[in-house]
Amino acid sequence: MAQMAAPGFSYGSDDSGLVWGFLFRRDTTATPIGVHEALAWMREPQPEQFIWLHFNLSNTASERWLRGHAMLADEFYETLHQGSRSTRLELADNALIAVVNDVLHGFSLDSAEISTLWVHVTPQVAISARRKPLASIERLRQDVRQGAPLRSSSEFLIHLLRDQADVLVNIVREAVARVDAIEDRLLAGRLTRQREDLGSLRRVLVRLQRLLAPEPAALFRLLQRPPGWVDGDDRQDLRQATEEFTVVLSDLAALQERIKLLQEEIAARVNEDNARSLYLLTIVTVMALPINLIAGLLGMNVGGIPLADERHGFWIALGLVAAFTTVAGWLLLRLQRQR
Repeated sequence: MAQMAAPGFSYGSDDSGLVWGFLFRRDTTATPIGVHEALAWMREPQPEQFIWLHFNLSNTASERWLRGHAMLADEFYETLHQGSRSTRLELADNALIAVVNDVLHGFSLDSAEISTLWVHVTPQVAISARRKPLASIERLRQDVRQGAPLRSSSEFLIHLLRDQADVLVNIVREAVARVDAIEDRLLAGRLTRQREDLGSLRRVLVRLQRLLAPEPAALFRLLQRPPGWVDGDDRQDLRQATEEFTVVLSDLAALQERIKLLQEEIAARVNEDNARSLYLLTIVTVMALPINLIAGLLGMNVGGIPLADERHGFWIALGLVAAFTTVAGWLLLRLQRQR
């Protein structure tokens, strides 16, 4: 009996691991292409054109195809397997290599899932690869499909960095809205679970800032000595894109500081409430001390207990308790007024 072949997993890509591809011509909209059209174009590249190929690394055929046909710099493959995945942009063999940490497509502050995008850019070929769907690259694809003009591969990279900054801006806005709501509840005196919510949100923002912030040394070296095929306008745009990203990161740091201050305010209020409750418990204990003391003395089963044979002994003892309690209460009130 013949065995049925198990269907292979494509992970949203074709047999080579390609998710999508575009051919860009100057002053025209991008044209979708497949892996065969891309191979034919790379054999005979045309001037004033470049292609963008996006691969899914979850498909094991992706890296095989890249090593066999793309002729990428060795540093690109090294970054694919490095343990450290800090965001950076470097120059290697006249190619720009970007390691970009980005949030997943459909990101929420509750899950806060982040993955990595690897990009290899030369004057005529832009290669991007990821293992999970990411927000910035999907946003860039939507812009390309809607006719966004990209003059060069360097402009493609600049557009990607700006899209990532826009995604981060939206995250900061959502986080600010949450913090505003928590602050309003704090001012209204409703402190239920606010510290836990703020702590969780702050941990997410710290992780985002740590992973998404580009390495300043690598970025500084690139801005000082960019590759020769990046023209003056693209150099200025790249500098502006990094500055915009820096501004977003500073807003993220300011939001973390605001959350920290709110946490300190909530902690101070909780400590104040605890101190007030402890003070009230102390007052009740002191007020009850005469009652317990006299009840303990009169309750001893020994001879010579005063008022034992007195007809109105109970009321006399009750009066003594009331008198001592009143004196203790007066002393406590006097001390409270002095404080």
